[in-house]
Amino acid sequence: MPVTSRPLTQTELLLELEPVVAGELDRHLAVAKEWFPHEFVPWSDGRTFDGVLDGEAWSPEDSTIPEPARVSLVVNLLTEDNLPSYHHEIATTFGRDGAWGTWVHRWTAEEGRHGIAIRDYLTVTRAVDPVALERARMTHMQAGFATEYEGMLRQLAYVSFQELATRIAHRNTGRMSGDPLCERLLSRVAADENLHMLFYRNLLAAAFELAPSQTMRAVTDVVTSFQMPGHGIEGFTRKSVMIAMAGIYDLRQHSDDVLQPVLRQWKVFDLEGLDAEGEKAREELSAFLGQLDAAATRFEERREARRARAEALA
Repeated sequence: MPVTSRPLTQTELLLELEPVVAGELDRHLAVAKEWFPHEFVPWSDGRTFDGVLDGEAWSPEDSTIPEPARVSLVVNLLTEDNLPSYHHEIATTFGRDGAWGTWVHRWTAEEGRHGIAIRDYLTVTRAVDPVALERARMTHMQAGFATEYEGMLRQLAYVSFQELATRIAHRNTGRMSGDPLCERLLSRVAADENLHMLFYRNLLAAAFELAPSQTMRAVTDVVTSFQMPGHGIEGFTRKSVMIAMAGIYDLRQHSDDVLQPVLRQWKVFDLEGLDAEGEKAREELSAFLGQLDAAATRFEERREARRARAEALA
């Protein structure tokens, strides 16, 4: 793909990258493993709830999963629940035809398994209050999701980071749960998320070859304003603080395990041939990463001090 000296239009970007999408789709289909949500759920542990079937009401004592992991499970599930809105956003941007369209529908089908499996696990094991969960689902889905990023380059940059962040959040939630069944399920979900990250990351690498300055600006815009797709969940700030304090997903992991590995893969700080706007975007990115690293260090120090105080009072 020849490097362009002018910004490419959305249509030009889609057309130029279509062969890369086709190749990445073939690679994805060759390595993706078929799996079935029902196989990861301990159905024999289930019992009828109260309500129309006169079962047993949910109680917090029904589950031994620690509260931070329980909160993270709910946040992760509610995030997965908004799949119809995500599908609308990427189908609108990438289209429904050709290799792009085939990927959009394949991605949606794979993501759909995640919500099914996690909800079934939570319900059967009585890990969370099913009434509160359904009310939260209704509230969150009615709010929907609309991307904050204009254009396919920014959206590709966003999902490159977001899929990796989601993988890490799922894996760490599974470990924190203390339940081997939960950890096995979330590891399986995380494996899907990793393949999705690779697809988007490789696509954006091709975009860097095609339009380096334009892509650099898109990446900087996303990194400096990144929020997880579940940020619209009711009480998200409080929930995300609890998740961060438990070490499930925090600023240090976001910086060191999500942003830095992907940026290194793209070689953003070794890239040549940037125009003035591209160089400006790279400088902004570097400055932001430094600020983020400092913020992550401050958070870690506060968390350790809080833990030390709690241990002293125990």
